[in-house]
Amino acid sequence: MASISSRVFFLLFLSLSASSSSLVSANFYDEFDITWGDGRGKVLNPDLLTLSLDKSSGSGFESRNEYLFGKIDMQLKLVPGNSAGTVTAYYLSSKGSNWDEIDFEFLGNLSGDPYILHTNVFSQGKGNREQQFYLWFDPTADFHTYSILWNPQRIIFSVDGTPIREFKNAESTTGVPFPKDQPMRIHSSLWNADDWATRGGLVKTDWSQAPFTASYRNFKADACVVASGKSSCGGSAASSGGNNQAWLSEELDNTKQERLRWVQKNYMIYNYCSDSKRFPQGFPPECNIV
Repeated sequence: MASISSRVFFLLFLSLSASSSSLVSANFYDEFDITWGDGRGKVLNPDLLTLSLDKSSGSGFESRNEYLFGKIDMQLKLVPGNSAGTVTAYYLSSKGSNWDEIDFEFLGNLSGDPYILHTNVFSQGKGNREQQFYLWFDPTADFHTYSILWNPQRIIFSVDGTPIREFKNAESTTGVPFPKDQPMRIHSSLWNADDWATRGGLVKTDWSQAPFTASYRNFKADACVVASGKSSCGGSAASSGGNNQAWLSEELDNTKQERLRWVQKNYMIYNYCSDSKRFPQGFPPECNIV
């Protein structure tokens, strides 16, 4: 059944190839809602948003639009100084018990120690596909661009244009579900997770440093926007797979594959696909995809 479904999906993808996606360049007032935090999340101007965390509460926002495939860019400047115990999450997610999700999470640390960039992919409610990285710069000193490319063939996580992770659609050969049917909103939150975020919970949040603040700017989305079950790329929400934008069939060229290997060799600190203690009976099937 997976093979037939994939063929049908691919034909729908081709049939919609003449449609066009929506290019959204941020006006934070128009594109996002502060969803929680009792005033700790603030849109300061059309291109600048901040989230804050204190001992009483964190804060968060979400996009007004839902997307089914797209190329999403956001510039973030993370909590400076002693950020231990804090987590800044920036991700795409659908709703329901069988949700899909594409995650960036930034795990804070003590002053002078590096942030950990935690990534994950959920499909049909199943995640546990963690890869973690150090960054090759100080993410608190300036804004940097964190990007998600999500098309019918693959998901690519990038930092300042450098790919750090690729998750391929191998559903037809492995049976592993790929996020391709459920529209997702963009979410971000800043919250206290000192029970696990820094050194497994050994280092707690120093509330004397509060409030902790993360900043956002230069949001861009070249994407298929879904509203009332219809996609701006044409077709229904379940088959919005095509337009004439390059991102929809984008893959890593040789240069970017080399950059990906460089990052994973020098900055990856955890990969579920090499954790034999966690998977003594064998690695998940997607780990065997080249």
